[in-house]
Amino acid sequence: MKISHVECFPLRITPEQVYLGGKTNEEKTDYYYRPEYRCVYSRKMETCLVKITTDEGHVGWGEALAPVVPQVIAELITHLFAPLLKGQSPFSSAVLNSRMYDAMRDRGHITGYHIDALAAVDIALWDLKGKILNQPVYQLLGGAYRNNVPCYVSGLPEPDLAARCALAKRWQEKGFTAVKLALGYGVKEDIINVRAIRETLGEEADIFLDAHWNYSVAQAADLANALHPLGLGFLEAPLLPEDIAGHRELRAKSPVPVALGETERTRYQFRPFIEQRAADILQPDVGRTGISELMHIAALAETWNLQVAPHLSVGLGPCIAASIHVAAAIPNLFMLEYQPPVFAIANQLLNTPLVCEQGHYQLPQTAGLGIDINEDRVRESLMETTC
Repeated sequence: MKISHVECFPLRITPEQVYLGGKTNEEKTDYYYRPEYRCVYSRKMETCLVKITTDEGHVGWGEALAPVVPQVIAELITHLFAPLLKGQSPFSSAVLNSRMYDAMRDRGHITGYHIDALAAVDIALWDLKGKILNQPVYQLLGGAYRNNVPCYVSGLPEPDLAARCALAKRWQEKGFTAVKLALGYGVKEDIINVRAIRETLGEEADIFLDAHWNYSVAQAADLANALHPLGLGFLEAPLLPEDIAGHRELRAKSPVPVALGETERTRYQFRPFIEQRAADILQPDVGRTGISELMHIAALAETWNLQVAPHLSVGLGPCIAASIHVAAAIPNLFMLEYQPPVFAIANQLLNTPLVCEQGHYQLPQTAGLGIDINEDRVRESLMETTC
């Protein structure tokens, strides 16, 4: 059995609300710079799916986390990876991963779009292997440590504190007892927000904070010490992601666990954070690592007694499903992220929806990733490649 076709679907979907809050029609341009996060975002929901087919008609789907210009992913897979994949066995996935990684390694492309494209292919190959063998991916990974996956509601995308508290309360009433605030607007304001959420949800709720790389070591240490009495579960991305020494210093000063990793893609990038004891919780994103590499990262973390809380932001069906399978299959899981607005859009592209209820994802039980992509709906949101 050989791989015969590789097809890419760069998508642009118009949501009701911009990711992390705001309206979709405020500006004419899709891409805009968010000063508070020092990053470009899209007012649309963008991603790139990949479909791999064998000569016997088996199909696997993957996805790269590509919130801006997903056409780049499509071009890389179509012109660089597809010739390496066609004619090969889908069960040679480790060998194929090495070839795709090596393809541009000596030119310095060991992160970024190149590895995102590799992640999409890797996810598709796992889905394909599961479909061929009629087994769910988590079984191929060695089995499930848990039959459902605990999660936290991420972001609370409301414009003011009162609305954020009300939204957190509504989720708590639905059985979701863990929330993460997307803040980083200043130490004082972050403290006010966390205190208000704690008062709203009570002592039993888990509360986390994503600071979006906005603080110095001193500021982050002050924030962590101030929030420790409020029972903050982790402080995510407090410093610039390149600052390994700063994270090591902060971890030594912080009574709150330090979480990081959404910007990293390989075990090589996570290794210095692990070896220098610069983090308590690692947050690799399967749409940037792929399933295979995320499993390597989780195993490396386990040897250092670290937990893994996979990052999951704007990835749609294949990314979400792959994250659930990996989260079930690793022993050192902390918790998985849950983005309700994104989850709803993801399910619009599936014939049978994924399920997240009462603070847990249900583990898909059918073959592969356990999702059935509605290709007609996917094609309705297809972008033109422009590279």
